[in-house]
Amino acid sequence: MTSIKESLLDFNPWWKEEFSIDFHQREAYTQIQKFLATPQIIALTGLRRVGKTTIMLKITEDAIKKGIPPKNIIYFSFDQFKEIEIRNVLKEYEILAEKDLRQEKYILLLDEIQKVTNWEEQLKNIYDLFGKNTKIIISGSESLFLRKKSKETLAGRIFEFKIDTLTFKEYLAFTQTEHTPIGMHEQELSKQFSKFIQTCGFPELANTTDKEIIKKYIKEGIVEKIVYRDIPTMFKIKEISVIEALLNILMDGPGQIIELSELAKELKLSRQTIANYLTYLEQSFLTRKLYNFSKSRRKTERKLKKYYPAIISTDLLFKEDDFSKSKVFEWAIISQLKPEYFWRDPYKHEVDAVLIKDDQAVPVEIKYGKIDTTGVTAFMKKFNIPEAIILSPNKEEKISANAKTVSILPAFKYLLKENEKMNFKKNRKL
Repeated sequence: MTSIKESLLDFNPWWKEEFSIDFHQREAYTQIQKFLATPQIIALTGLRRVGKTTIMLKITEDAIKKGIPPKNIIYFSFDQFKEIEIRNVLKEYEILAEKDLRQEKYILLLDEIQKVTNWEEQLKNIYDLFGKNTKIIISGSESLFLRKKSKETLAGRIFEFKIDTLTFKEYLAFTQTEHTPIGMHEQELSKQFSKFIQTCGFPELANTTDKEIIKKYIKEGIVEKIVYRDIPTMFKIKEISVIEALLNILMDGPGQIIELSELAKELKLSRQTIANYLTYLEQSFLTRKLYNFSKSRRKTERKLKKYYPAIISTDLLFKEDDFSKSKVFEWAIISQLKPEYFWRDPYKHEVDAVLIKDDQAVPVEIKYGKIDTTGVTAFMKKFNIPEAIILSPNKEEKISANAKTVSILPAFKYLLKENEKMNFKKNRKL
């Protein structure tokens, strides 16, 4: 096994040579920059391969440009170092670089920190010892701060930022596609949006169109590593085949309303086990749960939930029939909008997403084919909402009646105008 010393030298090339990275602007990084001067730890969480490490390296590059001595920036990944202590890494650094972390200013970047046993307590001790001189930035491929222990141990010491897959606007930057003014580029943007969907928003796939490469990357580089490596370690479970079966159900049928008892019977497990496994998938960023919208929070919590996978089945992704394309289109828009709610009433009127803008509910229906206003009209009537949105691949028109308006818009155009305001999950202090 590689030693800590050898890894430190490999992980930190800027100690010996000029350093730069190929970086395309991310909305999350713009937000993170505002907090680099604060004393709190910055935590980056999110799915594998969404760009957390790249953001860490961009912080490094920018810090060097601002005059931080390169040898005062320490990056270490715990992906292959699960049993070591953070303090041992810092001791090795002090010996190697002939430095004292109680003197000068430092930046400490700790990647895949969830792999470390009792990382919360270790990090608290490091922060209390060196926090005055050292800006600490950590990353994790799980929702690090859902556990009670993490919240209590690091209360007041940390800001969390969730790094998501690319927005469509970010994808255009990665592919160097001109998009302003939108009206001059609509045909090209429509084609690019179809290509964007097939990448599932992963930065490393932005310039890839080969179906086999995309399938292999997603299956082996993302899904299998999370299912077979991350989840068993994080949640100490052995029935990996069941987790995989549950995930496949969601990946093959995005947007299902899950009835726990029925699913438990299908998989021959208890209702509680299914509930637990769904939570594990959510905490691993592999699924998104939507609540049925209601003005009563209690009613919202009690109603059935709808689940979307973070990554859709690659078999479904490349099918050419209209039904499959419709499901993929709906999944892609939900992945971009990141709503908390959908809506369905006892009469089976349904709205795919309910967004909250300025404390006002906005119903959004996603239609790949024929436009149907029944769901959004029922929602507007029930909740006395003046406007609704229907997103389609290319149609654009406005329907007004009885002081209510339904705007039908091409999805790519809506996302380019709204992504910046709606897609970034605000930081939260713990």
